[in-house]
Amino acid sequence: MAIAKAERLMNLALCLLGTRRPLSKRELRESIEAYVEAFGSGTGGDDSFNRMFERDKDDLRELGLVIETVESLDGEVGYLARRDSNRLPPITLDAEEAAALGLAAKVWQQARLAGAASGALQKLRAAGLPEDVDPYEAHGALEPRIPVHEAAFEPLMLACRDRRPVVFDYRKANAAHPEPRHVEPWALECWRGHWYLAGFDRDRGAERVFRLSRITGKVRSRGGRFTAPVPDVVTVRETVAGWAGETADRSARIRLRGGAGYPLRARATAVRELGDGWDELDIPYGHGLDAWLVEFGPDVVVLEPTELRADVVDRLRAVAKG
Repeated sequence: MAIAKAERLMNLALCLLGTRRPLSKRELRESIEAYVEAFGSGTGGDDSFNRMFERDKDDLRELGLVIETVESLDGEVGYLARRDSNRLPPITLDAEEAAALGLAAKVWQQARLAGAASGALQKLRAAGLPEDVDPYEAHGALEPRIPVHEAAFEPLMLACRDRRPVVFDYRKANAAHPEPRHVEPWALECWRGHWYLAGFDRDRGAERVFRLSRITGKVRSRGGRFTAPVPDVVTVRETVAGWAGETADRSARIRLRGGAGYPLRARATAVRELGDGWDELDIPYGHGLDAWLVEFGPDVVVLEPTELRADVVDRLRAVAKG
């Protein structure tokens, strides 16, 4: 069966590459022997054929074939793969460049992108990666890792790539129950070990950032196009950093239990021992700091400013109620 599928994909690729005009599903069904044998040349089994055809297109795109979808004046949809879009120049990578690619692929070994990263390196090997270079070879004592444990990561990553609106249930840090959010996803960012989604919240009519660990249930796709313009990458990253608490314009003073809160200690601008197992820290105060402090529970007591203390207390009360 694997050989039959490979042959079917090869024939489909040759048809799409060999045509000078877009071919409709009907024409492809009648031109490829595997489709004719499975479904005949009539209209029977349209649903089964459509499912197989869509899977085959996805498989070819995963292999790197650029397939265009073209709609004619009469509304009929056709497909083709232009040769100029599928022709790559010779790939020449030196040892350092190959090592950099291998290091980038290793980052995703614990994430769902591990298979895609491995497949990309195999394609590079087939396209001319030097035979004497092992992209998986260790090049140092430290190896990067990006942990991805949230089930929402993969569907949101695909939605960002395809510019596809989504809806999901989201529980804010100070809320007892989740609520649905309709979002046009822009980009995913990892900050301090947590993944965040930046996008346009349709219900609120403004950009928002969502922490993936607070998304409950499944991420559902929605039809239609984006209604708001997508900002450039730099703007999105600044938005994520600001909402996650990286942008600080003030200073906060907290008490921290000894031997706890090492991430807070790393950000502190000043640390003073208070005795009795407590320290006093001055840390940068920006948007999102209250949500971060709540994660340390009873090991942190906010001293000032008063509005930060109130926000932390409100979040703790919401958690206690939930």
